[in-house]
Amino acid sequence: MPRLYANPLVFLLAAIAVAALLEFSWLNWLNAAEARFSDLFVKGQAGKIEPDPDIVVVAADEHSLEQLAEYAGRWPWPRSVHGEMVQGIEAQKPRAIVFDVMFFEPDIYRLDADELFNKTVRRYSNVFFPTVRQDPAGDPYGLPIAEMQTSLGAFASPQADKNATLNVGLPKALTPENWRLGTIDFLADADGIGRRYYVYQSAYGWKIPSLPARVAQDLGLAVPDVESIRLSWPGGKTGRAHVSFSDLYIDFNSQKRKRDPNEFKDKIVIIGVTATGLHDIRPTAVGSQYDGIDILAGTLDNLKNGNYLRPVPPAWPVAMALALLVFLFAGFRAQLHTLKIGAALLAISAILIAGQYMAIGRLLVLPVLRPLLFAWVFFFIAALQEYLRERHEREQAVREFSRFVNPHVVKELMAHGGLSREGESRQVTLLFSDIRGFTTLSESRTPQEVVSLLNRYFSRQVEVIFRNGGALDKFIGDCIMAIWGAPLDDAKHAEHAIQCALEMADALEAFRKDLADPNADFDVGIGIHSGPAVVGLIGSEQRREYTAIGDTVNLASRVEGLTKGVARILVSEDTMRLCPDAFDFVPRGLYKVKGRTQEVALFEPKRKFA
Repeated sequence: MPRLYANPLVFLLAAIAVAALLEFSWLNWLNAAEARFSDLFVKGQAGKIEPDPDIVVVAADEHSLEQLAEYAGRWPWPRSVHGEMVQGIEAQKPRAIVFDVMFFEPDIYRLDADELFNKTVRRYSNVFFPTVRQDPAGDPYGLPIAEMQTSLGAFASPQADKNATLNVGLPKALTPENWRLGTIDFLADADGIGRRYYVYQSAYGWKIPSLPARVAQDLGLAVPDVESIRLSWPGGKTGRAHVSFSDLYIDFNSQKRKRDPNEFKDKIVIIGVTATGLHDIRPTAVGSQYDGIDILAGTLDNLKNGNYLRPVPPAWPVAMALALLVFLFAGFRAQLHTLKIGAALLAISAILIAGQYMAIGRLLVLPVLRPLLFAWVFFFIAALQEYLRERHEREQAVREFSRFVNPHVVKELMAHGGLSREGESRQVTLLFSDIRGFTTLSESRTPQEVVSLLNRYFSRQVEVIFRNGGALDKFIGDCIMAIWGAPLDDAKHAEHAIQCALEMADALEAFRKDLADPNADFDVGIGIHSGPAVVGLIGSEQRREYTAIGDTVNLASRVEGLTKGVARILVSEDTMRLCPDAFDFVPRGLYKVKGRTQEVALFEPKRKFA
């Protein structure tokens, strides 16, 4: 792993891991997004939870306002109407009657109706009413909690302030002996969406139960000792079916009753208002307009049946985020293909999201959005780093390699993934071209003229090499080393090398004509040999060059040295056998070569003419 690449990746891992830990432990900036994402699955699963049939909603709906307008007048109706409703339901022996109607002030125009309502309620011990926890700033002006303990169903902890007072909205239309109260304060998250409901509110060491919790605890049901619960919304967006207040009221006052006389036996009956403009509508996880009475009923359902949502331990999403980051870090560090890493992360994301949906179906809230967001941020930044790194290396390779290979070859090489950083063995053809008579030529010229002459000569010859698909390996003094068959595959590497040598000879003749001195002793010797060689980027960490090493290279150099006095171009028998029909080959004898026990047969290539 290149050091320059590893450090940014480690830094990225550390930075995003720290950001994730800060988000989960302190910032919580993404809480709202996480909650709204969970809402999608809560909506899907809530409809599968059947509402408890023993919890019934009696609603004063539009139909009820129209039906009772002649008898009871406009809303609010005389409290005696509610008294008659309580009496009619109580005759069927329900477990409890719960009002979701505020009776904060006496009806000064119909005090007799209030009195009748109080007398009716006084006969029963299972009728409950709502109250509201008002601004704590008004607590010093409220009533002593100790005096209201029975009315509120409050609990005192060992640290409770016995003299504390509480600012709550009391149902003053009712006499204190009828106060069986519980709070119905809407509990919204930071984004204004209701997902939870109070079980108990703490005040000065006292625990004040909500109305659903008060009903549940008075009925002997198990109530969790927590501040709030996250609702599962039985019945989903549609909630539970409502019984029309007027239909029930008229049936109670009818000579021939049509409804089931045991309709509310052992039921918990919640009475409230759903008529447009009169009822309490709140935004919730399953709907933007959810009746307050259905929130109350759903909470009581959750407490009664224990089917509220439970969050997983806070460490789970943290561990999930860190595990995803480590997984991605390992993938990028191992230099796996970015698309493979992305596909793996996409598959993991799908699995986690499906897991979240199934977990909510089992009443578990498994938050996966924030862990996945941190994982995808890491992926995109790391992928960008990888892209920039590869582009930098590609550009560097193009810059460096264009000096040795035809630019068109460089583009093709880059299109196939660039140079391998590891050495490989290839069948190649090596060409060595050395200048003859250069010493004599340089003696009659200034150093500047010598350099200019060499540059002009080399430029012509390198252009010939590139034109024939060869790669310029290096300049060794006044010698050129070129290679065919690497870095790109070339099935005709021997033929192309010989063709290049013949054209180099032509270029030499043209160059000699351009020299000012027609008598200058300026010639070249070109040696070619084919065989296996190890090719690759060879050198130190600071500087590496693409080259070939091995016996094939050494023999090609030796063949060039044997051209003196024999021929301008000589090729080995191994090269000749790779393209015997492409050229005419003139045998030039057998030669002893250093490092070889057997003599080497050399040939001079000639163009074939039709």
